[in-house]
Amino acid sequence: MNAAIDLGNTFGKLAFFEGLTLMSYEKGLDIDSILISLKKVNPEKIIICSVTKSILELNVLFSNFKNKHILSFESELPIKNGYKTPKTLGYDRIAAAVGAFHQFPNENCLIIEMGTAIKYDYLNKNGTFEGGIISPGLRMRFKALHTFTKKLPLIKEDGIPELIGTSTESCIRSGVVNGMAAEINGLISKYQEKEGLKIIIGGGDAVFFESQINYPTFAASNLVLEGLNRILIYNAENKNFIK
Repeated sequence: MNAAIDLGNTFGKLAFFEGLTLMSYEKGLDIDSILISLKKVNPEKIIICSVTKSILELNVLFSNFKNKHILSFESELPIKNGYKTPKTLGYDRIAAAVGAFHQFPNENCLIIEMGTAIKYDYLNKNGTFEGGIISPGLRMRFKALHTFTKKLPLIKEDGIPELIGTSTESCIRSGVVNGMAAEINGLISKYQEKEGLKIIIGGGDAVFFESQINYPTFAASNLVLEGLNRILIYNAENKNFIK
């Protein structure tokens, strides 16, 4: 049994795999909940990915578990990394690219992960991660309008709003939600010149915007975790573990 852990900006996700088969999946977890689940299952191998914690912190947090691999810019990957600053690349982005590579081999892939930030990442058909775009996510946009103005209220998403708002709240909703949908469609259109492009969407807000995307897409809610498991298997072959 393998365990894949994705620690995001707010919460963590945990998945257990038998080989390449996803057996179970949990999201919205804190560190304590993840540790409890790991102790119950006692997986043979573990991979850990974090966009907020250092390798040193992760080594301390998961010190009781053997055969673990902490994803870093030095990790061996089953794809090529063409990013010019690999030390600054979010590990969740490269993990999602690995997941896309195995789901759509020999295809150009645009991976759109909608979470705290929106990440648009491009993987070419030769299996090279080229980079992409980082943009503010849905809730970040609502918070920014409230934080950097004196009178605009902090509101939450509430479905897909009408284009023309008739109150301050509905104007904010239209600007944020419809503006984000227009951004997504506009950026996809620029990538459409890539032959045979597969558009893969994931992340917590993917379901919210799925109906607003004007292009055929493939939903992949567990793409990062599946990519992590692939990286774990790849590194297990080379015994790249912390005992």
